[in-house]
Amino acid sequence: MTGEQAVAQATAYFDSGAFKALLARRVALRSESQRDDCDALIQAYLDDEMAPAFQALGFTTEQLDNPQAPARPFLLATRIEDAALPTLLCYGHGDVVFGDDEHWRDGLTPWQLVEEGDRWYGRGSADNKGQHSVNIAALEQVAAARGGKLGFNCKFLIEMGEEVSSPGLADLCRREAEKLRADIFIASDGPRLNAQRPTLFLGSRGAVNFRLSIHARDRDYHSGNWGGLLTNPGTQLANALACLVNPHGQLQVAALKPPAISAAVKAILSDIEVGEPGGPEIDPQWGEAGLTPTERLYGWNTLEVLAMVAGNPQRPMNAIPGSASAVCQLRFVVDTDWQNIGSHLRAHLDAHGFPQVAVEVLRGSPATRLDPTDPLVGWALAAMAETSGKKPALLPNLGGSLPNDVFAQILGLPTLWVPHSYPACGQHAVDEHMLRSIAREGLQMMTRLFWDLGEQGGELLARHRAHRAQEEQA
Repeated sequence: MTGEQAVAQATAYFDSGAFKALLARRVALRSESQRDDCDALIQAYLDDEMAPAFQALGFTTEQLDNPQAPARPFLLATRIEDAALPTLLCYGHGDVVFGDDEHWRDGLTPWQLVEEGDRWYGRGSADNKGQHSVNIAALEQVAAARGGKLGFNCKFLIEMGEEVSSPGLADLCRREAEKLRADIFIASDGPRLNAQRPTLFLGSRGAVNFRLSIHARDRDYHSGNWGGLLTNPGTQLANALACLVNPHGQLQVAALKPPAISAAVKAILSDIEVGEPGGPEIDPQWGEAGLTPTERLYGWNTLEVLAMVAGNPQRPMNAIPGSASAVCQLRFVVDTDWQNIGSHLRAHLDAHGFPQVAVEVLRGSPATRLDPTDPLVGWALAAMAETSGKKPALLPNLGGSLPNDVFAQILGLPTLWVPHSYPACGQHAVDEHMLRSIAREGLQMMTRLFWDLGEQGGELLARHRAHRAQEEQA
């Protein structure tokens, strides 16, 4: 059988309705990781859905404990055909955000897959049950087409706490590095560039949240009696924020800016147009000067104010507030000195006359990016293009964040992400849905990628290692 025939077989499977039925069963499990009363259903997703699916494919399955969050375990499925073959690591998460049942529109519920035109509605249909289900189905189709063989070894990690910031995932990858040892990582999460264009992204921007606060005094004071005599923390904090990011959204802290965008990344991004029909209108005057909107989103750093409070906005009093605070976020690309963000902010605020502003770093995750010139990237793009008949979009990194650092940095793997969703899918919102057309095309592309990995895996990885060695010597 050829790769084209394997794709045709996968297409027939999808068109039979079997994939939709499988996804409907998985969506029906309320695996809301943000709640503490869904533990049994979270466990059921592993026990009743994932473990049997992998075992039917000849994988051995093992539940891995999560000491940081015992009720959010991991499942590792492993299939070793030959120790000499390349090993693929895949990943997905079976937990979902709150269902928010009462706010879905009439006729829809988070826990029942409903088809309307090209849309399959249901919580987790896009994030991430639908996406990892596509990839598992592609493995199944390749094994069936190859007479029970994949042509490579495969490990598949299912997480049940991604929507609560993946507690324990990094520790797991350090602790179980040998069990998770592989040669290449391929997974699906996040959205495509848009609904029409298949997309490959190679990592994600990092994110670090921090709080700025001013505590001037322990109580508020009447503005008529004390106005003009007491400092106003709200006013001071607003000015402090203005010294970090200007009125045009441009980051002002030089130490937190990335290096100039490389020519190679600029060339890749020149083929990308951001925005989605039905999405918000992009403000062309907002963000770093001299960059295109695409470069601002995928190649640069942004500082955002997420929340800000002084006094009581719901019941404002005629009083000078005693304190003010703001939670901010820096989204950043690789080669940003984000781990020293606290000292950089402190130095910048002091230099601009704001020593009274306290800086508290809350949490952060690194940025990652596989070298876009790596031979694995060209291979994946070519397979996706041939299968879909479309030119895929290549993103050096996702604009948002994923736990890619644990795979790229802790496990040291080349990471390829092929999303099966799109920006307007309702992810983390009401009326979440997966597009049937994207799921179908995704299954076709993943089947072809896995088929080719079984045919060419050893050669592809040898080229990858040679390229990496050359880059390290340069």
